[in-house]
Amino acid sequence: MTILLYDLVGSDERRPFSPHCWKTAFALAHKDLSFETVPTRFTEIAGIQEGAAKSVPVIRDGDRVVRDSFAIALYLEEAYPDRPTLFAGEGGKAMARFVERWSQLTLHPFIGEAALMDIHGMLGPADQTYFRESREARFGKALEEVPAGREAKLEGFRTSLAPLRTLFWHQPFIGGDGPLFSDYIVAGALQWARVASPFPFLAPDDPVAEWFARCLDLHDGLGRSVPAAA
Repeated sequence: MTILLYDLVGSDERRPFSPHCWKTAFALAHKDLSFETVPTRFTEIAGIQEGAAKSVPVIRDGDRVVRDSFAIALYLEEAYPDRPTLFAGEGGKAMARFVERWSQLTLHPFIGEAALMDIHGMLGPADQTYFRESREARFGKALEEVPAGREAKLEGFRTSLAPLRTLFWHQPFIGGDGPLFSDYIVAGALQWARVASPFPFLAPDDPVAEWFARCLDLHDGLGRSVPAAA
């Protein structure tokens, strides 16, 4: 039975943009599992599987409904042990938890702020209302004010990528010779930026950009199936 992935979209169903949903899509492809996406807008999340979740991603695999990208990856690893591994053992799981915290504390804040108005522009009217109300409450200011000064903060963001940049001097992926779920965690964050905003988060000659290009090429170019924002 084909797995269903509830995937966050805006007004254009062909442009899923959630970093967490992209993590899951990469993980499903890594496991060589057939899946279909269910385009889901912010205001439709509450209706997923009779209220099974408050956020996406969510997958339905037969009778099983699993939410949260990390929990989904753990489920896929356990349910399909004969497929390519996402973690390569308990050490890989521990590494992935560290990478997830690093990504959410280092990458997500700048990307989320810098791309905020671009994301708003991707949404339909109902979702724009929800997005404005929820984000203005979160940031404590008008939506338009949040990305202000992103150009001045860009150098600091790129500097924060130094742990990745120096890692890729030694190996092609975070997982070593090939990708693991840790790679998909970071690739999901950068795919969020790539799909949502034309802002140049990465310098073209950055080893991180070269690694990200390798990730976009994985699984028959799954990441490139959605063009970059123009």
